[in-house]
Amino acid sequence: MMSTNTTDRPRYLGFYSDELGSSGQRGGQGGEERMSQRSLQFLPSIEPLELPNNLSLTPRVKLLLTIFRKDPSPTPVDEWKLKSSLLDFLKASLSLSVADEDVQVQRAEDLKKRKREDPVAIGTLCIRELGFLKKGKEKKVVGVDEDNDVKVLDARFLEWRKSVVGKLDGMELNIEGAKFQLNVELPVENNFEWTKLSWEGISGLGSYNRGSYTRGASQRPDTLVLEGLPSRWFAEPRVSSKPSMLVTHTIFSALGKIRNLNVAGYDDLGKTPGDAVAGAIMPGLQCKIQIQLERHEDFSNAFKVLCGRSMQKQGSPLRADYKVTWDKDGIFRHKMQQRPERNQMQEKNYFRNEVSRFPAGLTRSGNDMSRPKRFRE
Repeated sequence: MMSTNTTDRPRYLGFYSDELGSSGQRGGQGGEERMSQRSLQFLPSIEPLELPNNLSLTPRVKLLLTIFRKDPSPTPVDEWKLKSSLLDFLKASLSLSVADEDVQVQRAEDLKKRKREDPVAIGTLCIRELGFLKKGKEKKVVGVDEDNDVKVLDARFLEWRKSVVGKLDGMELNIEGAKFQLNVELPVENNFEWTKLSWEGISGLGSYNRGSYTRGASQRPDTLVLEGLPSRWFAEPRVSSKPSMLVTHTIFSALGKIRNLNVAGYDDLGKTPGDAVAGAIMPGLQCKIQIQLERHEDFSNAFKVLCGRSMQKQGSPLRADYKVTWDKDGIFRHKMQQRPERNQMQEKNYFRNEVSRFPAGLTRSGNDMSRPKRFRE
């Protein structure tokens, strides 16, 4: 496990900004200073974000699927037919083209032992083609200033996402006479509005550090937690397959000025494959990244950007549907509180070791500068 304090390290800015030239190059140190974190604040939810090391955050809508039986038929569940039926509905009724690999349906275990109210299958649906939301600007959004393009796009996106969930949730599927009911919900970590309410509620009560609540605005959350990312994307090429602290710092400095950073693979964490984020990436190749930013505003903007996006590397077909949360335990604050105590113990042990190096006969008594007793006058 690797951890470091990066307050004094240089900033590596590589985020989306209108001040970047058409070639994507920066205009020197002055240009870097002009590229403030306000660029993240005004990034629409349906626009991608370019990161260093040929990485990017691409927008998508991820939905959790839960499938129940509507009849007592003993017909076994066919995941492929469920998946095909859902894809056909999305294309015919919602005009959505979804790739086969973006719909995952998995039959529940021990179907013979399940209760009638238990689901027979679970899965996920990812909708990645969102460019159509940029069109149709003539359609007005109630309560949104039409002159603000970012707010218009975000409002249109939220309205469309809500309608998709409403149309899919509770839908009945009929597959060769067998009836199923589909329940759909949005993951909490993919809903920025809900997550923001949760940390604002805790911040109103006080600090969340190890369960001890102390009031104060300085205790607002500032640490992002990312799980399910490929370790090799953050490794130094031709050096190691494990994530590098320097490479990780370079990539995520695009989200704001980093105060502390912690990177660990699941092998370093001592976790089992079941603890990893489910997806196309093998659990042993995933890593967990904790990023503490200098300012709460940067943390909030970064969390909004990370919500509802997947990470992709140029030239790779893999899309990492990571899990993003915020640190409720105050891991970096807890380490900073422990550090002075550890230093005091080290000083005491050092003094004890230094004293033990001298034989008892060489110790001096009193405050005078007399010679040791074993020397003759």
